[in-house]
Amino acid sequence: MTLPRGERTRSFPAGERLRTDREFREVVRKGARVHTTHYTVYRDTLGGERRQVGISAGRRAGGAVARNRAKRLLREFYRLHKGAFPKGTRTAIVVRKPPEGAALSSVCAELLPALRRRWGGSEGDAPCGFDNSSSAS
Repeated sequence: MTLPRGERTRSFPAGERLRTDREFREVVRKGARVHTTHYTVYRDTLGGERRQVGISAGRRAGGAVARNRAKRLLREFYRLHKGAFPKGTRTAIVVRKPPEGAALSSVCAELLPALRRRWGGSEGDAPCGFDNSSSAS
């Protein structure tokens, strides 16, 4: 299903991703950071109108299923809360350990206050309280 261009505000296009290992490592090396229980977020100022986000989950974050679920939830968090990631910045989110029974609401409850406390930011336009991460088991 293809949406008209104006209705794609909640997508995660390739231009908004940290595409190479070099970019990701540069943000981690140069950026300011904030730690939470399960994540570490690094932010570097890029300038301009672009915002870029990269997500990483290493082996210490669990098995493949847990890592992929954590990354999927973080991508959804980014799509819903782009206001927490200002234009002109590069952000790298590293999963340290995935929360047990991770849900979008728990990711929002952990990351939004930490991001706002460290870097400020506007209120997100989408609520965190709902949980749309139902499992089909």
